[in-house]
Amino acid sequence: MFWRNALLAALLALAGCGSLPRAFDGPVGASVHLVAPPPARLAIPTSKTALLDPTRAAQLATALTIGLRGLEVPAFAQPAAPGDWVVEITAQSASGLVAPAYVIHDPSGAERGRIAGATMAEADWTDQTPAVLGRIVSATVPTLGTALTGIEAARRQNDPTSLVNRPARIYVPDVTGAPGDGNISLARQMRRELPQFGLTVLDKPERPDFTVAGIVKVGPLPGGQESVEITWVIQDDQGAEAGKIAQLIQVPKNTLNGLWVDVAVVVAVEAAGGVRDVILNRLGLRKKP
Repeated sequence: MFWRNALLAALLALAGCGSLPRAFDGPVGASVHLVAPPPARLAIPTSKTALLDPTRAAQLATALTIGLRGLEVPAFAQPAAPGDWVVEITAQSASGLVAPAYVIHDPSGAERGRIAGATMAEADWTDQTPAVLGRIVSATVPTLGTALTGIEAARRQNDPTSLVNRPARIYVPDVTGAPGDGNISLARQMRRELPQFGLTVLDKPERPDFTVAGIVKVGPLPGGQESVEITWVIQDDQGAEAGKIAQLIQVPKNTLNGLWVDVAVVVAVEAAGGVRDVILNRLGLRKKP
C-alpha cells in the first residue's frame, strides 16, 4: 500500500509542475476532453422532389442545416446513415405557385410529422436567391425545430423501453494496451464509478445500450519520461461511436509497469463523468452548464 500511495503522490506531484500536463486528477474537463460526442443525428439530404435543380436543392438543405444547428439540433446536409432521423424536402406546383413541405421520418423510415412551408411564386422558389433562401429558413427552421422536439419527447415518454424511462445499460470490457495490471484495474474501477451516475453496468455484453472500451498507449519521451494516453471510446448498441474521452499523463519511464490500483481509481473518477456526458449528449438529455 505504501508503494501505491507513493506512486500516486508522485503522479500528483508531477501534475504540479507547470511545464508538464496535468495527471489524472482534478475535475472532468481539466485533463479530460470530449472528442466528437454527437447526439442522434438529423439528416437533410439533397431533395429530388423539391422542384429544384440539384445545386439549388443542395443549397436549401445546407441552409436549413445551418439554421437548425443554431437551435442545437445535430443536423447534417447529407444522405441519411443508419439510425438517422431525416427531413425530406418536397414541393408541389399549381397556378404559378409552389407549396413546399418538410416531412420528418424516424430511423425506420416512418413518417412522424409534416410541416407546410410558406407558398411562394414558382420563380422565387426555383431561383433560390439569397433573399428568398433567407426567408425560407427564417420561416421554416423555428417550426421545424419545435416539431422535432415535440416528436422526440413524445416518442421517448410513450416508449417504456426508452432510455428516458430506464437507466442505460453499460458494458465495460477489459482495457487494452496498458502495462502492468492496468488493463484489469482500469476497467474494474470504471465499472465501479459509472453506477454513481445512475448507469447500470453489465457483467456480460448482453444487449448493452452502450459499450465503454478503454485503450492505453504508452510512448517514449526525452529525458527518461514517457507519455501515457488513455482513450475511452463509447459506442451505442449499433456499434456506432457516440464519443470519446481522452486522458494524458507524462511520467518517468516504467512508472506504471506494476500495480495501477490507486492510479486507476483517480483515472476512473475523472473519466466517468465524461462518459456520462457523452451518453447524455447522445440521448439529447444533457443540460447546458
